[in-house]
Amino acid sequence: MTKVDFYILQSGSREFTACKLIEKAFSLGHRIYVHTGSEDQLSKIDNLLWTFRAGSFIPHQLYQSDSSENSPVQLGTDKAPHIDSDVLINLAAEIPLFFSRFQRVAELVGSDEQAKALGREHFQFYRDRGYSLNTHRL
Repeated sequence: MTKVDFYILQSGSREFTACKLIEKAFSLGHRIYVHTGSEDQLSKIDNLLWTFRAGSFIPHQLYQSDSSENSPVQLGTDKAPHIDSDVLINLAAEIPLFFSRFQRVAELVGSDEQAKALGREHFQFYRDRGYSLNTHRL
């Protein structure tokens, strides 16, 4: 069954924190799909993965269902991926319908009240369905 980790941010951007999680998961040999909430957020993550830390290299690509390339880190926004990944990092406001295909899901919760309320909704959704939940305060 999918395990869900909530990362509660005290400050900083969700996108920057996502890059740090991507780097860690990649270094542990995981294949990652990052689900963004918009094309702007997708572009921001794509750019940050090149610049968020000096000396870091994380091979990644924008998800395309018809692509034969299969980078270990895929970035997408509105399509269910048809790739073999084991970690989903959800940055979208809604929980993607395909989340249960992954071994692990990371939900990043921002520090403002609207983000916290949305995080509580997501937590309740997973809890009510019996998923294993962990919370990390950053």
